[in-house]
Amino acid sequence: MVGKDIPFPMASDGSGNVGKVYGVYDEEAGVEMRGRFLIDPDGVIQAVEIMTPPVGRKIDEAIRQIKAFQHVRATKGAEAMPAGWEEGKKTLKPGPDLVGKVWEVWNPKDDL
Repeated sequence: MVGKDIPFPMASDGSGNVGKVYGVYDEEAGVEMRGRFLIDPDGVIQAVEIMTPPVGRKIDEAIRQIKAFQHVRATKGAEAMPAGWEEGKKTLKPGPDLVGKVWEVWNPKDDL
């Protein structure tokens, strides 16, 4: 929800029902940990991030990761995303030839 008084996306699970299902509800404190789960169309959890309540998450990073997982799915795993990958930037070709040689084919400074 983004409203005129809330300048960023915000969701709430006041009852803790969703948090309990995903194991991020702290029964003793009566609050949820900050949990983010990226689930693919097949129902498989592809990524999990759980943080304690005092630290928020960055929605732009979640969107970047969703786009990366979508790209990997669209290429049927023929391409992999390096750390910090952004849409339209260079991808990697996974395989034995890449093992231990990522830095020879990808430099994060190239993406700046």
